[in-house]
Amino acid sequence: MAEKMRVGFIGLGIMGRSMARNLYQAGFPITVWNRTASRMEAAQEWGAKRAESPQEVAQTSDVVITIVGDTPDVEEVVTGPKGVLAGAREGLVLVDMSTISSDATRKLAEQAKRKGVRMLDAPVSGGDVGAREGTLSIMIGGEAEDLERVQPLFEAMGKNIVHCGPVGAGQTVKACNQIMCGLNLLGMVEALSFAKKSGVDLEKMIQVTTQGAAGSWALSNLAPRVVKGDLEPGFSVLFQQKDLRIVLQEAERLELPLIGTATVNQLLRSVQAHGGNEDGTHSLIRVLEQLGNVDIVPTDGK
Repeated sequence: MAEKMRVGFIGLGIMGRSMARNLYQAGFPITVWNRTASRMEAAQEWGAKRAESPQEVAQTSDVVITIVGDTPDVEEVVTGPKGVLAGAREGLVLVDMSTISSDATRKLAEQAKRKGVRMLDAPVSGGDVGAREGTLSIMIGGEAEDLERVQPLFEAMGKNIVHCGPVGAGQTVKACNQIMCGLNLLGMVEALSFAKKSGVDLEKMIQVTTQGAAGSWALSNLAPRVVKGDLEPGFSVLFQQKDLRIVLQEAERLELPLIGTATVNQLLRSVQAHGGNEDGTHSLIRVLEQLGNVDIVPTDGK
């Protein structure tokens, strides 16, 4: 049955385009929709079918996956006049792999349920590299029986697939992930700044520290990009800030102080103030350069 499952895929950004292609290469028929038409044309070249609306995607699919920018985007493609629910039949499974708030997820799941549609929230971590290589971490909220049905799809996109609890639990765990990503990012750029101002070779510092207790995804994957002057996004400042906004709003509701997360949010706001919305999150290094009066990114870099 799994090999005949018809998959609809909505959202062909940096992550989504690779995830959709991995599903197609795993043998699943794919119908895609994206607000920017050129990305659908690129998907057609490798074998995807093109739909004219999210509604049409749902009409031709057994499972619909969404991975779009923010809560309003998810709401539009799911509940809008030509959204997924407008074209869904009873029994369709909706898998939202965007990063939005757990509260918004639960509300969407209730709307879907009234249409006879099952919903899983399944945000991901691993960046553009994980999306391309099919090694994403996938954090899932929803019913176990729905997860079992679509498990083969997750296995085509990721390696660390974890059922975190009921609907919304995946988004809560993703928020935890983004807290740690932000703080690891700050630690990485501060270490680079300290090493550079102390006159230590940056590549040697990275080589040693990645293998010890200080090791992190940011240190292994983003620090080498900084040293090469590559600030292109695997994950953009704009979307990181969206995620941290979700975290901090939820922390306010919980009356929970998140001092480090708030600091990262404010430092990234400085990146935004200098026009860095579309740069990779590791462009946080620019703020440390300014604060410490130290040149880290090569002058011929971006």
